[in-house]
This record gives sequence, structure tokens and C-alpha cells, in this order.
Amino acid sequence: MSKLSHQNQEHCASYYAATANDQTRYATLAGGHKVDVCVVGAGFSGIATALTLSERGYKVAVVEANRVGWGASGRNGGQLIGGISGEHKLVAKYGDELADTLWAMRWRGHEIIHERVTKYAIQCDLKGGYLDVAIKPRHMRALEAEYGELQRRQFPHACRLVEKKQMAEVLGTDAYIGGLINHYNGHLHPLNLCKGEAAAAVALGAEIFEQSPVTRIEHASRPRVHTAGGHVEAEAVVLAGNAYHRLERTRLSGLVFPAGSYIVATEPLHEDLARQINPLDLAVCDPNAVLDYFRLSADRRLLFGGRCNYSGREPADIKGSIVPRMLKILPQLKGKRIDYAWGGNIGIVVNRIPLLGRVSPTVFYTQGYSGHGVNFTHVAGEIMADAVGGTMERLDLFEKIKHWRIPFGQAAGSQMVALGMLYYRLKDWL
Repeated sequence: MSKLSHQNQEHCASYYAATANDQTRYATLAGGHKVDVCVVGAGFSGIATALTLSERGYKVAVVEANRVGWGASGRNGGQLIGGISGEHKLVAKYGDELADTLWAMRWRGHEIIHERVTKYAIQCDLKGGYLDVAIKPRHMRALEAEYGELQRRQFPHACRLVEKKQMAEVLGTDAYIGGLINHYNGHLHPLNLCKGEAAAAVALGAEIFEQSPVTRIEHASRPRVHTAGGHVEAEAVVLAGNAYHRLERTRLSGLVFPAGSYIVATEPLHEDLARQINPLDLAVCDPNAVLDYFRLSADRRLLFGGRCNYSGREPADIKGSIVPRMLKILPQLKGKRIDYAWGGNIGIVVNRIPLLGRVSPTVFYTQGYSGHGVNFTHVAGEIMADAVGGTMERLDLFEKIKHWRIPFGQAAGSQMVALGMLYYRLKDWL
């Protein structure tokens, strides 16, 4: 496989990269290595898998084309949201028999993250508090149904519905007609979480190799992962590259497509202004298919993001694309300096259900979280570790799902996804 333009790169110029706890550099892969499991990709999926395996006593090597957390894991909105993308389709397929299993799975990532932040003393600004907002009556009805389900299942964490007349107490905008606050959901500094988990895995004996793009995987009873400088031989391989990797195309091509998501960060806001626009310090997300999301950082910057395109191409002017959307929701920020503007790709699956499965009996893959990655990547890491150890029950739930493969390559597939998203954008407007 030829070298791709997104390999051997440093972190993008994001707020997260500028405020990372450390700039640790791991060595480039050189020579031959033998381990129990080789993980390809050092984002949340790969690092969560590596840490889970390391905790269970496996010898693990992680091979990364760029840096730990380089992709969406280190660039996203930092919103910790329960659930699985495409969850309603999983419930429809498996029915009541597995409803409780899926419900537990939708929150398992939160449990893992909270446990690790405490256990490994990871400084990542983790804070509870998230608000789903409603723009139209049908959105509010959906939130009322969600709240009813939380009550029915005796959800043990604080949550409440917010009616329109109460919204002024919650947000400094009149853009929404209500919402649902869930204090188990929340927000964090994603790059620092990913780096902290990587450090924890290394402390348990894992090896991480950065700036080491994988060129091919040699399938055998003990597969080998090759780079330009060396190889890793293992009992099992886990592919965790999501939107950026192009490995095993015979099996995986046409299933995941890049969607560009972009964020701006303002200058630090005065405490009074921060309290005016977001007095409860909540992460906020709207329900549209082409959505807006925002929150305050630990140093009171407003981080505002949205999905601009489904072509995989970055807009020429991220600030020009995002700031007008921000000011439409929060006009109080007019004139505030924008200190950072960045973006990247997330992996979109046509039916929105994450792709977890096997290329072969010893090569596994996990990818395609469709914007719900912070939480579910940690669940996926546990599922991958289970599968490596021979426990396949949760992997089977995902591997049995039929996925649509869009032919004619990545570019054509991305354009077809873009046409589909135009349909959903029209639905948002209507």
C-alpha cells in the first residue's frame, strides 16, 4: 500500500493539542517484535483495546501512523454521550431478549472512562452535565420518550426535562424550545484522556510505536503487521484505524466514509459572560442530522462545532464556516476572538451501526462510530479484548448486522453519502 498524505503527521493546530498535558514521543517501529496482540491505530479504539488487554495480562504492541490521539479521538467535541449509534436498529433486530444487554452497553463506556480517570489519575477535565436540546415539537416528544425510558429503568444518575419557559435558566439563547439534562453524560479533554490511557497501558507493559504507518498485514497462524521499518508478529491483530486507515480493503472497503467535523475555540471568556451563556457548564448538542454542538472548556473558552461536509475535504475557511452558526445561537459572542479552528474526519456507516468483526480468525476490526465515539470506543475496546480471549457474545451482536457496501471506491462512496445527507438536511429544515 502506498504512503498516504495523512501519515507521519504531527497533531493538528487544535485547542486540545495546545493544552495537552504532555508531548510524549513514542519510538518508530524498527526491527522485529513478538507480542500476544498487535493493535493498529492509537486513537480511542486502539488505546482502549490495548489498555484493557494490558490490564488482563497480555503483551501488547500498538502501531500508529501518526501520534497517539492524532485523528478524531484527539480532535472531537469532547462530549461524553451515552448510547450506540444506530441503537434503535439493534433493538429492532434483537428485540426484548437483548434489550437489557444493549441498555447496559450504552453506558458501559462511561463506567470505563470514570474508572480509568480515577485509577490512573488522568487529568482530562472530566465533568458531568449534558443537554440534549429540542428545536421542534417532534424533538421534544423524542426527549420526553427518552426521559420516560430513563425513569422506567430507574436510571441512577440525575436527569431532568427542561420546558421552554425554563430554558433561560439553562442556556443564554432562545434557539431551543426545551431539552433533557443528563448529568451522567458530560464533557472532557479528549486528547488528554487518550494520552493518559496510553501512558497507563505503557506502565502496564504495552509498547507504542508512533510515526509507523502499516504497509500490509501478513495473514498466518501468527499474523505479521509490517511497516517500512519493521514488523510485529502476534497471536492476534486488532485494526482500530476508523476513518483514516485503508487496510484490508477486500473486506472493509466501501463500508466507512469520512465526514468532516469542524470546531472553533474562542478566547477565554469573562466569568460573567460564560455564566450568562452556559450557567450550568453543560455540553450541548442539537438533534439535527447536520448538527451543532458546543460547550465551555476548563479555561472558559466556548468550543463550538458542527459537521460541514461528507466529502472528506476540509473547507478552505473553517472559521468562516463555523462562526456564523455559533453567532446565530449565541450572538453574545460577537467580536470575541477565535484562537483556534480545526477539523478532521469521523467514520460514518450507512446504517449508523458500528462495524465490529473479523477479517480472519486472528484479525479483528472495530470502526465506524458515526459521531458517538468517545463512549463507544471504550466499549469496543472491551469487546475486542473479549474476542481475543475467545469470548464472542458481544462481538457476534455486531458481526451479524448486514452493512451496505457502496461500490466504486472511497470518493464515489463519499459523494453518495453526501447526497444522502442532503436529504437529511432538508428534513432538518422542514
